[in-house]
Amino acid sequence: MSTIGIRSVVVGSVLELVLDRPERKNAFTSAMYSKLTEELNQAAQRKEIATVLIHGEGGNFSSGNDLKDFLETPPSGTDAPVFHFLTAIATFPKPIVCAVEGFAVGIGTTMLLPADIAYAADTARFQLPFINLGLVPEGGSSLLLPRLAGSKAAHEMLLFGEPFDAHAALQYGLINQIVEQSKLLEFARQRAQLLATKPRAAVLEAKALLKKSSEPELLNHMRVEGEAFIKRLRSPETTAAIQGFFARK
Repeated sequence: MSTIGIRSVVVGSVLELVLDRPERKNAFTSAMYSKLTEELNQAAQRKEIATVLIHGEGGNFSSGNDLKDFLETPPSGTDAPVFHFLTAIATFPKPIVCAVEGFAVGIGTTMLLPADIAYAADTARFQLPFINLGLVPEGGSSLLLPRLAGSKAAHEMLLFGEPFDAHAALQYGLINQIVEQSKLLEFARQRAQLLATKPRAAVLEAKALLKKSSEPELLNHMRVEGEAFIKRLRSPETTAAIQGFFARK
């Protein structure tokens, strides 16, 4: 099934959610966030689904927010579709595997943090350009990234907003493994299917235990980030930065 830039298909016990907007490097729209949230909420209740695999179409994971859509339907509160999606991925009770190739920009990188397992192609390129647009980090990244990568590396990634490659992402703990691009999707599918064969109740309980101490703190931090993000979005500095982005384009 394909709709509004999201394609979903069930293969065995794995739900594949495909970011399917290749003409825009799978840039997220509000409608895509809403659809992904709906798919995750339904998958959480579907007994036949054991694992979710998220990947992109057309050689990219995601180039982040579609800024045109973002400006036309900006988040006005923490109940906006983007924040519902981030909450859904952070609280999803079953394992989430991500397969990353090409661009993984903004939320294309931050969504890997609350996800459980991520594999990347050797050609993947990551970036957290929030500061460059006059914005602040989202998705719990200002909490989770220092814990994964260390404080100094997190400050450099988030304050400079410069791109980095898959080897740096592996060093920082953003991904589990680097895979040759031509083999990435098949490898991720095999891993997701293998995970789906594990004793399900044990997997669910193990994931719940892994997240138990950190999830309440993460959700609260995501709320604080969201409020700061919305405040920045309304600022003249951010307006000028985004207009400058479109002027350069």
